[in-house]
Amino acid sequence: MPGTLRRYRRACDYLAAAMIHLKDNVLLTEPLRPEHLKPRPLGHWGTCPGLTLIYAGLNRLVADTGQRTLLITGPGHGAPAIHANLWLEGTHAEYDPRLSLDGHGLAELVRRFSWPGGFPSHLSPEVPGVIHEGGELGYALATAFGAAFDDPGLLVACVVGDGEAETGPAAGSWHSPKFTGQGDGRVLPILHLNGYKIASPTIYETMSDDELTAYFTGCGWTPLLADVRDTDDPDTPLADALARAHAQDSGPPPMIVLRSTKGMGLPATSPDGTPLEGTFHAHQVPLPGAADDPDQIAELERWLRSYRPEELFDADGVPADDLLAVPPEPSLRLGRVPQANGGQLRRDLPLPGLGKFAVEVTEPGADQASPTEVLGSWLAELVRQAPDTFRVVCPDELESNQLGALLEVTDRQFGRDVRGYTEHLGRRGRVLEVLSEHLCQGWLQGYLLTGRHGLFPCYEAFVSIVDSMVNQYAKFLKMSGEVPWRAPVASLNYLLTSDGWRQEHNGYSHQGPGFINQMLTKKADTARIYFPPDANTLLETMYRCLSSTDLINVVVAGKRDGPVWLSPEQARAHCRAGATVWPWAGHEGEADVVLACAGTTPTVETLAAAQLLADAAPDLRVRVVNVVDLLSLCPADRHPNGLSEEAFTECFGDNVPVIFAFHGYPSAVHEVLHGRRGAQRFHVHGYLEEGTTTTPFALLASNRMTRHDLAADAVGRARGWSSAGGDLARGFHRRRDELLALSYRDGEDPAEITGWRWPR
Repeated sequence: MPGTLRRYRRACDYLAAAMIHLKDNVLLTEPLRPEHLKPRPLGHWGTCPGLTLIYAGLNRLVADTGQRTLLITGPGHGAPAIHANLWLEGTHAEYDPRLSLDGHGLAELVRRFSWPGGFPSHLSPEVPGVIHEGGELGYALATAFGAAFDDPGLLVACVVGDGEAETGPAAGSWHSPKFTGQGDGRVLPILHLNGYKIASPTIYETMSDDELTAYFTGCGWTPLLADVRDTDDPDTPLADALARAHAQDSGPPPMIVLRSTKGMGLPATSPDGTPLEGTFHAHQVPLPGAADDPDQIAELERWLRSYRPEELFDADGVPADDLLAVPPEPSLRLGRVPQANGGQLRRDLPLPGLGKFAVEVTEPGADQASPTEVLGSWLAELVRQAPDTFRVVCPDELESNQLGALLEVTDRQFGRDVRGYTEHLGRRGRVLEVLSEHLCQGWLQGYLLTGRHGLFPCYEAFVSIVDSMVNQYAKFLKMSGEVPWRAPVASLNYLLTSDGWRQEHNGYSHQGPGFINQMLTKKADTARIYFPPDANTLLETMYRCLSSTDLINVVVAGKRDGPVWLSPEQARAHCRAGATVWPWAGHEGEADVVLACAGTTPTVETLAAAQLLADAAPDLRVRVVNVVDLLSLCPADRHPNGLSEEAFTECFGDNVPVIFAFHGYPSAVHEVLHGRRGAQRFHVHGYLEEGTTTTPFALLASNRMTRHDLAADAVGRARGWSSAGGDLARGFHRRRDELLALSYRDGEDPAEITGWRWPR
């Protein structure tokens, strides 16, 4: 077997090098010429030989043990190595017959890599066996743990590059085993320590074996060191480490530190004397100027021929029999593990009915309830009914966000003994709480992509910590939707609470709705943004989100007691429509002005403004519209949730000014309205990046979002009210300032604000 594995790796390394450089003459059956080379050679060679070494070692382990194994590759730009292995094991051909195990398939594989319309230079959803692209570094290990939760028979082997290991998310991820519990699979990290990132040594390269052992032992691992730099048989040290890791069944879990040579197999230097093998110069394309430099193309040909492809493939390009015998049986091959196409494993959640959890409404606004507290009871029932396929990940904020009912039916999962006082902590639970948004995001991504369901509650201001991660995940979903064999996965659901309008006590640092704008950059097929105004609409919204697939749903909801505006039946109709007129809050028929709102606090201020106008300007015809689905404002030809022109006009009229109280930055509403006729008549109040530690009313005032600001704007813009409106507007502003002065004097808002109720 060692000799066969060596030949197998030689074949993979040859294919990887060919993918980076060649577009023709892929088996070197004639002398290499410039026209055989790709005009834009792309790829990362440096990690490829090490990745193939790991892939071959895992093949051997799986073949010997029958262990079901998912491979997650942090250094995703080592894609040529993964493609080579997938081709040799026959998985590529199963998903695409054009990648057949012969010369035609080999030529197609080599040509397609980093070619327009072909495979990207990094791993992607088009590639079998992949749930993590590894384009942006730092998230592989958290994703691996997410995949392992609730799958006790699964081994997730995770390659972490030593450059990636320098990132903050990767550093936090080393603590993930402390959160695994009974019924979870195993994660085997392999730190691929080849010494260099793009242009300099890595931190981990500078650490001695003793330092590495101490560091990973302190993180809770049993580190196994495998140094293959100075041996002609690198397969044996790695095989020994893999066998020890697989056999260990007690104590801190094993992880492997694999020291290898960067770009193994390269020439020592380039023709101009630049060192290559074992240096950062091996990181990307080793000989990028070969098409124009005779010395480089000659060196490239010598390098490629050093793999002796004629010994590995026959004249028709078919791999030798011993190479084809290396991968395990088809059902156990790394590219075919079912968890890598988790949508095929996904089953709909047994969502409880909403009836017994909804709040009965005697009349709009007369009853009070915390939206998230009501939701928490429903989620607790869901956990009872889905004990193995639904998890909640949260940055230590579950009870703060009024979702504590979950802890009546499940523990926070934690795998270590704790010396101090704890509550609701156990070895198995549906809740994972860690003060790292990165870990929550990575865990949930891995969990969803392997066929399960979940929810990510988070403080609104701090979910932006995962902006970059959700960017990558949105791209993964977008590309997955274009791959015919990828089955839909459960949607990624964010519940953003502790919103900025009620973070006056925590101050400016906790006031930030920017994640909404971030989501507006995503494809219409991917992103959804909801602002349920009360408890019943939150229940209905979450039911819809947890029923959906292949979406990123952002739900922004209040956690404090607030008015319940809609009955369960009205909430259902409202959420189905996306935006509706609330006739009980305004006038029937034609309107002089529309008061629109989206969000819990903006809804309260809008209805309070409607009351102010009813008292001060009873002849002003006001229509009140609530928007629960922000993207319903988009033109229907731009977004599938967009209101039809008829429905939009029914809500907002034709030429009527619209005063819009919005939860987030005003620019978000203007962006979604782009393309609507008469969009300039929308005058949006929202968060203006003004904040501090203050009172709720003072925070609203600093952002011109009080009921008085809305009412003043309404009378100032309403048709036919240009003269009378000025005096009324000044009166509204004067009263706002009087109330604000009381807030500053007393340190709390006046009863006129805190005691306001609808109806009076």
